[in-house]
Amino acid sequence: MPTSHELFLEASKIIPGGVNSPVRACRSVGCEPLFIASAKGSKVTTVEGKEYIDFVESWGPMLLGHCHPEVSSALHTAVDLGTSYGAPCPNEVVLAKLILEAMPNMEMVRMVNSGTEATMSALRLARACTKRNKLIKFEGCYHGHADAFLASAGSGVATLSIPGTPGVPDVVVADTLLAAYNDLDAVKAHFEKNPKDIAAIIVEPMAGNMGLVKPAKGFLEGLRELCTKYGALLIFDEVITGFRLDFGGAQKRYNVKPDLTTLGKIIGGGLPVGAYAGKREYMSQIAPSGNVYQAGTLSGNPLAMAAGIATLNVLKKSDYNALESRVKRFCEELTAAFKANGITAFINSEASMFTIFFEGIEPQNFSDVKKASTEIYSKFYQHMRNEGILLAPSAFEVAMVSFAHSEADFEKTLQAASRFKI
Repeated sequence: MPTSHELFLEASKIIPGGVNSPVRACRSVGCEPLFIASAKGSKVTTVEGKEYIDFVESWGPMLLGHCHPEVSSALHTAVDLGTSYGAPCPNEVVLAKLILEAMPNMEMVRMVNSGTEATMSALRLARACTKRNKLIKFEGCYHGHADAFLASAGSGVATLSIPGTPGVPDVVVADTLLAAYNDLDAVKAHFEKNPKDIAAIIVEPMAGNMGLVKPAKGFLEGLRELCTKYGALLIFDEVITGFRLDFGGAQKRYNVKPDLTTLGKIIGGGLPVGAYAGKREYMSQIAPSGNVYQAGTLSGNPLAMAAGIATLNVLKKSDYNALESRVKRFCEELTAAFKANGITAFINSEASMFTIFFEGIEPQNFSDVKKASTEIYSKFYQHMRNEGILLAPSAFEVAMVSFAHSEADFEKTLQAASRFKI
């Protein structure tokens, strides 16, 4: 089999940048990408046969680890029944019920094929329901690559330092109003200036696309109050946090009720899937029960539905508190290892996620995040990769831990980190 380097050279001739999603190119960390041949549990194996402890977890959805036996079994069964129908299948109903039972703030759910589809569909619905056009989003938060969301987006846009929104008409982002994450006063100012024009606020209830940034006390509650006061809809983008931060999502953990919620690939066990959901009065306006059009040939795909059902049934019985305690202890030990080597780092963690901010402070917003050293992160990424530990190839992403990560995995990672010197 060709090596990762050989595959990347070949891919670069026929695929833009040699990758099918920009951050994978590893440019910001000074490396070429690794090509993965297989994955199992907490580990991935490259085409060269080298095994890595995986803290990317397909960017979040593999909370059970790779190839969980119950998920794999469900998929094998589903494949034999057909891979795509373009018609309803029984498991769509089963998965929809599981999602709504886990997140009772929602009353109806529509399956789509990605987080981007979910967020752009939720925005269209919010605009239709309110008969308004403007949107408030937060600097550094990424909600997929639909045009309206690419103003000051985090994730790969921040990683690659792409200026503005090339290819997006000015008139499209003119209705996107920006505020700093955790800055409730800025949101109030937008509403006071545009009291009858704002359709929605979209927010990552815990930011994960500029690194892990927690909501300040009262921030989410304040957004809820402002939306209610001015007649706008509150959209929680739970593509990352849904079923990972808590089985009931961030809305359960923080006890704040959004009007609409978007979900990502975790509801399909990592397969291409997404969903948007919310109150019946809004969701019933989606075609064919209403006039807001949204469609997808592969929506409700039988493979994704089967994998999602298996995933949520296992997660329902999983000990989230125990995993969070393990991650918290690991982050404390990792901080101590850095300190012993004279390295300044703040590690922000929540549930099964963490981000290392080298020479940084506890961040409240994207401006704080950008004060951390991306240069040191790049060196750390390279060091850990050489040690057999795979982190996200971007300082603006979150490290993900799964239920499959063992104490031996944590210990090997800590030992590797303790050998890092600046």
